[in-house]
Amino acid sequence: QVQPVESGGGSVQAGGSLRLSCLASGYSSSGYCVGWFRQGPGKEREGVAAIYTPAGRPFYFDSVKGRFTVSQDNANDTLYLQLDSLKPDDTAMYYCAAAQPKFPPSPEESGEYCSRHLVDFGAWGQGTQVTVSS
Repeated sequence: QVQPVESGGGSVQAGGSLRLSCLASGYSSSGYCVGWFRQGPGKEREGVAAIYTPAGRPFYFDSVKGRFTVSQDNANDTLYLQLDSLKPDDTAMYYCAAAQPKFPPSPEESGEYCSRHLVDFGAWGQGTQVTVSS
């Protein structure tokens, strides 16, 4: 599997916004899992959002619901993560992961399925740092 490439991290004040990009090329255009995870200082890795692209609905973890939004540019194999209303607790290294399931997941649960599948089978990027100051 091809390693995704993240970009767009930076330093912002609380309440600010950032947009992260994940370039995941080399996967089937018929569908694959791609998603975002993060690991803060002294914390375990946690999920942020995942989607079965191109047609699936995104799945968001509770800690970011209503503040973070996933969008896609399928022509350019890019998944974006819009981070709004940022908090100091959002400070973390943000990683993109991608994987090609053997069989497409059911549409109703494709995002949640991908959030689990990526942990077990994903190819991971190097990460991009997000720092939120109070």
